[in-house]
Amino acid sequence: MDLEVSPALTIPAAELGWRFSRSSGPGGQHVNTSESRVELFWSVTGSPAISEGQRMLLTTRLARRLVDGVVTVSASEQRSQLRNRESALGKLAAIVAAGLAPDAASRRPTRPTRGSVRRRVAAKQERSATKRQRRRPDGE
Repeated sequence: MDLEVSPALTIPAAELGWRFSRSSGPGGQHVNTSESRVELFWSVTGSPAISEGQRMLLTTRLARRLVDGVVTVSASEQRSQLRNRESALGKLAAIVAAGLAPDAASRRPTRPTRGSVRRRVAAKQERSATKRQRRRPDGE
């Protein structure tokens, strides 16, 4: 089953590698028999499905997740191997989509409005006056 990351990018199923193992946690009678934990791996550096620009972008942005150019995702939340496969595919698609997403627009610094400055200063003076009222009189 091919992995559709975006309408423009689909990773062929032949490029995806699967590994299965026994999952930790609850499982009842199946706990010692079913290998429901799923590891999904995909080689970013060796994939012909992405362009050279996308490859460079992914290798820099996913540098912490890559081991020898391969990104690995594991899923063991569900008791069913099939559902864990679907979960792993979703996780990998989200990671790749986030890696290829354009940079967010940089924040343009703004100044507070004159009215908001006035209101803030007035509130500070009000608090100051309230605290001044609570003090003990100086004369005694």
